[in-house]
Amino acid sequence: MNPISRREFVIAGGAVVSQIALGQTGKPQLTAGDVVERIKKNVGVPWLTMTVDHLVAGDESIPVQGIASVMMATQEVIERAAAEGKNMIVTHETPYYLHQDKTDDIRGNAVLQYKLDFLKKHNMAIFHFHDHWHAHHPDGIAQGMMKQLGWEQYVDDAANPKHFTFPGTPLAKFAKDISDRLHDHNMRVVGDPSLPVRKVQTSWGNCGREAGIPIMSKPDVDVLVCGETREWELVEYARDAVTIGQKKGLVIIGHVLSEQGGMILCADWLKSFITEVPIAYIPTPEPFWNPSHPTKG
Repeated sequence: MNPISRREFVIAGGAVVSQIALGQTGKPQLTAGDVVERIKKNVGVPWLTMTVDHLVAGDESIPVQGIASVMMATQEVIERAAAEGKNMIVTHETPYYLHQDKTDDIRGNAVLQYKLDFLKKHNMAIFHFHDHWHAHHPDGIAQGMMKQLGWEQYVDDAANPKHFTFPGTPLAKFAKDISDRLHDHNMRVVGDPSLPVRKVQTSWGNCGREAGIPIMSKPDVDVLVCGETREWELVEYARDAVTIGQKKGLVIIGHVLSEQGGMILCADWLKSFITEVPIAYIPTPEPFWNPSHPTKG
């Protein structure tokens, strides 16, 4: 008989805990559909039909034993949720490598199939919760990132926590403070390290040329902080702006770390109207490692 690995044992243990928990209270079991309906009811904005926010794994009838709030439903994160007995995942980003959750072009791919088989085996549901969390007042991701970074004292408008005023902190120290708080080993910065940072605008997640250049062009914005962008577009615009003498800076955090604070907040928000099952935030590790910091996370 082949020995079971520690990883397999932990995952199997989580599945057993989930099965034991079924039906013990005698009360109607909370389902994935119930969770989705409560999210719709409590998010505070009209629910749109043209959106990516829907169940992308499992179905509405799945009995929920626990809920994990995550930034990205990677295979590693899914396995951890299963091991903790949480068979419903509320994820900000797609588990299927494309924002619209389409998989037709990679149907049969071994990596995708492994993930799908794992979800089915462990009777798991995944709810993609992106558009309406951003539409929440205030934006759930922006509010969560403000809290994670400790920027409450610098926000210009708490109802729209994307604009901040700092006391002229040098760009190098400003970026280092972000890196330290987020444990970011792969941040990239464009601009003079000594630039006094006063006016900051954030664009968490992806910030393309179309949105980024207008932001950086504002006379009252010294630094744009974003998650990711195309290097040949916004990065090169920022470099040219600095070269011609504009006092500008661009801080690129990485997509996962730039929105993760919003899903920490989401876990607490879910607890305010779902009390039947355990709810926890599960972090998504930073995907890259730096040769200077060869340990992830």
